[in-house]
Amino acid sequence: MAEETTLQTKQSKWNFPTAFWTANIVELFERAAYYAVFIAITLYLSRVVGFDDIDAAWISGIFSAGLYFLPPFTGAFADKIGFRKAIILAFFLLTVGYFTLGALPYKAIVLPSLVVLMFGGSFIKSIITGTVAKTTNKENRAKGYSIFYGMVNVGAFLGKTFAYPLRLEWGLTSINFYSAAMTFIALIVVFFFYKSVNADGEGKTFKEVWNSLIRVLSNLRLVLLIFIVTGFWIIQHQLYATMPKYVLRTVGESASPEWIANVNPFVVMISVVFITNIMRSVKAVTSMSVGMFLMPVSALLMASSYLLENAMGESVSVFGLFSAHPITIMMITGIVVQGLAECFISPRYLEYFSLQAPKGEEGLYLGFSHLHSFLSSILGFGISGYLLTTYAPDPATLSPEQLKTAYDQSYYIWFYFAAIGFAAASALLVYRFVFDREKKQS
Repeated sequence: MAEETTLQTKQSKWNFPTAFWTANIVELFERAAYYAVFIAITLYLSRVVGFDDIDAAWISGIFSAGLYFLPPFTGAFADKIGFRKAIILAFFLLTVGYFTLGALPYKAIVLPSLVVLMFGGSFIKSIITGTVAKTTNKENRAKGYSIFYGMVNVGAFLGKTFAYPLRLEWGLTSINFYSAAMTFIALIVVFFFYKSVNADGEGKTFKEVWNSLIRVLSNLRLVLLIFIVTGFWIIQHQLYATMPKYVLRTVGESASPEWIANVNPFVVMISVVFITNIMRSVKAVTSMSVGMFLMPVSALLMASSYLLENAMGESVSVFGLFSAHPITIMMITGIVVQGLAECFISPRYLEYFSLQAPKGEEGLYLGFSHLHSFLSSILGFGISGYLLTTYAPDPATLSPEQLKTAYDQSYYIWFYFAAIGFAAASALLVYRFVFDREKKQS
C-alpha cells in the first residue's frame, strides 16, 4: 500500500496535461524569437531603419516597458475570451509583427509593428504562466514552474545564439524573419495541441486590474521599493540597450554581443539554486542587498577594460586557450558578476515585496511587482542613447579623422551605470533601516 502511494505521488509530480507541455514548448519558441530580436533591436532601428542612437533607445525602451506593463490587462482579456483563443491571437500578432519588421523596415511601419509585438508578447507573459498555474496542483506545481523557468532560459539562450550567425551571414533583417518563423511554428503547435485550458473564460475585469494598480501606487513603501530595485534593472538592461553597439563600435564588426549576452542566463542557470540555498537562512532583504552592491562592481569591471588594454594591448590570451579583446574579456567578467547579482536578488525580491504588502492582499500586489522592469526599461534604454551618443557615437556620423579618437573615452559609459547601481544599493540600506525601525516602533 505504501509503495502504491509513493508511485502515485511520483506520477502526480511528473504527469502534466497536454496543455502544460504545449504551453512550455511554445514558450521556448517565443523566447527564442523575442531574444533574437531584442539583442539586436537598437542595431536594427539604427542601421536598418535609420533612427539615431537616442531615438532608437527610447523606442526600444518603450517597447520593452510595454511588455511589462500590459500583461495584467491583456491577462484579464485572456481570462474573458479563454486561453486558447488568446494564445492563438498572441502568436498570430507576433508572427505578423516580426515578419513586418523584416519585410518593411521603414519608420512609418516599424513603430506600429512594434506595438503589435508589444501586445502579442504581453498576452504570452500572462497566458503561459496562467496555464502552468491551471495545469498543476499542490504536488507538482514546484516542478511545473521549474520546467517553465528552464524553457524560458533555454529559449533565451538559443535565440541569442542564432542571432549572431544570422546577423553576420544575412544581415539584421534576417533575424526578424527567423523570429517570425519561430512564432509561426508555435502558432501551428498551439492550433493543433492547445485545447483544454480555461475555455469558458473567467477572471478580473479591466476596471479591477486598474483599481489594483492604483492601490499599489498608493502604497508609499512599495513604490519606494520599486524605484530602488529599478536601479538594479537599469544596469541589467544594458545587456540589450548599450552593450551590442558598444562592443561592435569599440571591438569591431566581428565581435559577438549576442554570445556575450548569453553569459548572463548561463551563470544564472548554473548558480541560482546554489546561491539560493546558501542564502536561505538570511532575510530576503539581506540577500537582495548583496546583489545590489554586486551590480556597481559589474559596471566598474566593464569600465576597467582600458586598464587591461593599456597593460596587455588589443589581444589578451585567456589561460593560453584563446585570445580576445580586453573589452570582450572585461565585458564577460562584468556580466558574470551581474548574473551572480541576479541570483541573490531575483529569487528573494518577490518574497520581500510580498512582505511589504498589506496582509491578505499579497497576491493582488504581486501582480504588479515587476513595475521596476517597466521603469528600468524606459530609463535604462533612454539613458543609454544619450551616453552612446556622447562617448561611443555611431561611426556613420563621424569623419575618418574623428574615428581615430572617437572611442577613447567610451568606457566612461559604465561609470555612470556604476553610480546608479551604488546609489540604488545604498538606498536599499536606508530603506531597510527606516522601515525596520518603523516596524519595531509600531
